[in-house]
Amino acid sequence: MTVTESLSEFGLPAAVRGCLFDLDGVLTQTEKLHARAWQQMFDEFLQQRAENTGTEFVPFDTDEDYAQYVDGKPRLEGTASFLRSRGIELPLGSDADPEGAPTVHGLSKQKNDLVHRSIDQQGVEVYPRSVDYVRRLRSSGMRCAVVSSSANARAVLRAVGITDLFDCCVDGQDADHDHLAGKPAPDTYLAGVHQLDISPSGAAVFDDALAGVQAGRKGGFGYVVGVDRSGHGNELHTYGADVVVSDLGELLAAR
Repeated sequence: MTVTESLSEFGLPAAVRGCLFDLDGVLTQTEKLHARAWQQMFDEFLQQRAENTGTEFVPFDTDEDYAQYVDGKPRLEGTASFLRSRGIELPLGSDADPEGAPTVHGLSKQKNDLVHRSIDQQGVEVYPRSVDYVRRLRSSGMRCAVVSSSANARAVLRAVGITDLFDCCVDGQDADHDHLAGKPAPDTYLAGVHQLDISPSGAAVFDDALAGVQAGRKGGFGYVVGVDRSGHGNELHTYGADVVVSDLGELLAAR
């Protein structure tokens, strides 16, 4: 059976020749670690700012703030985006800034260090049915890539033992090196299809972030699957998803 003949088993259109998967929240449960790290970093900063200015402390919301301002975006862009939502402008700073310095780089570095500590202490878990979906796709001959805003994507893939399921990986380090705009721009997903040697119209994008499905729609990809882990299904549809599932295993259930 060819890939084309078997695509209906995977809930995909017949024109799909390659699949591009976000990592955090789609295949691995690291989105929970990221959300907690963003919350801890921002709340410490906001609490100190409120004390210094005599204003009300309004904590970071791991539901709405996370989805709207940071999820799926490169770390620096997520930090700056949330701060702008609160009317806060900080200097960009540089990589030399210490963790927690009152700059975009300093706060972003603190967030990244918190994620690393969580991974070291708690490890990483996958979404088993979603990983099984990818394994079955690969067995059918489908080309697959991971496209993640995280600079830690390759390390996470190695930690959970699924590197071999993908032909290539485009992550935050690649985006920095190649000067690729982060999601919701489609640049990183376009880099993924380039490495798979297929056209965007022949590729399916799988992402749980509003910025990610926006990137899939803006890039002219053939099919965009939104993965709703946190009750944002309607928004995922609005931002560009062709279909929304709570887990990739649901796509196999349609067989």
